[in-house]
Amino acid sequence: MPTSCWARADRYPSLNTVLVRAAYSLRPRTITAFRTLGYDKDVGEYLVTQAPIRPTTDAGQHGVPDPDNLADILAEARQQVLERGEGLNQDQVLRVLQLPDERLEELLGLAHEVRMRWCGPEVEVEGIISLKTGGCPEDCHFCSQSGLFSSPVRSAWLDIPSLVEAAKQTAKTGATEFCIVAAVRGPDDRLLAQVAAGIEAIRNEVEINIACSLGMLSAQQVEQLSAMGVHRYNHNLETARSYFTKVVTTHTWEERWQTLTMVRDAGMEVCCGGILGMGETVEQRAEFAANLAELNPDEVPLNFLNPRPGTPFGDLEVLPVSEALKAVGAFRLALPRTMLRFAGGREITLGDLGARRGILGGINAVIVGNYLTTLGRPAEADLQLLDDLQMPIKALNATL
Repeated sequence: MPTSCWARADRYPSLNTVLVRAAYSLRPRTITAFRTLGYDKDVGEYLVTQAPIRPTTDAGQHGVPDPDNLADILAEARQQVLERGEGLNQDQVLRVLQLPDERLEELLGLAHEVRMRWCGPEVEVEGIISLKTGGCPEDCHFCSQSGLFSSPVRSAWLDIPSLVEAAKQTAKTGATEFCIVAAVRGPDDRLLAQVAAGIEAIRNEVEINIACSLGMLSAQQVEQLSAMGVHRYNHNLETARSYFTKVVTTHTWEERWQTLTMVRDAGMEVCCGGILGMGETVEQRAEFAANLAELNPDEVPLNFLNPRPGTPFGDLEVLPVSEALKAVGAFRLALPRTMLRFAGGREITLGDLGARRGILGGINAVIVGNYLTTLGRPAEADLQLLDDLQMPIKALNATL
């Protein structure tokens, strides 16, 4: 469990946004509660709005839900997640994902309350850089860096001075995290030597946390990275276990899981998420949330498929906005204390308005600037949004 989220929630008791609650009765009715939308600089206070909350209509004696009937899932989540801090299970997440679109704002409002209560208002900002691009031997069907596909991406290495300059520019945005990424199955000795040299050079000139994403690791490589001072390691499970073979065939879901458990055992923070919109069913999306809850990572990056030309998934349609935002809210309700980060594909899937709705719907971390092979939102746009909402930028879980 990321214990610092508990600490932040304790430091901001006034931002636990459920101000008024009413008891459910046996008669179906609409209960009014208040929820925080964000901070208005002109007014000088947090915006609070009244929002309808649908109670369960199948309550048994004394308002206890009848287990033989389906209770309202958001009413369940309010008690289970917001009140007690217990994440939703797979079946409950599925019910959230199946909510009609007209309940999306209610879902996002609840997810925002959960984020504010259990993680606080801070947002972690991260920049990423590709140390080694393209030429990967794996066949991840979404990735233009695979050497097995006819994508336009070609293999290239970044030199150390350019790596340091990228870290400097990332730090200037206020970011507290800089992730070094390589398109490989796993690192060889040459890559690890380059990473070690890069980390040393960055530490000499930039005050920023350093993370890495270098594929699958051996136990010895995990120890090497830990000794270099890597405080967080990213390795995404990408999708539900039951759907993984439709996405990757050159290695297994279990191999990825093994790397993640070794990373945690070595004392590094675990960053693990995936990509939504790769043809998985809603049921598999719920399964994926449950897989992540079992792993209990410190950070979950949520990517949305941005179909890349020349890849097997290049012709898939972009995920509808409502589905993407329901997933954001549902994953927050499954992972109430975890850092939930907006990552790749949000620009094409959600646009500017969707980004704002996501930040007010459970997200508490963002990647700023460009991604590995695609353009992102300008860092200034994300930073202005956070400033408008008075959500302070800060390193979460670990400190500099």
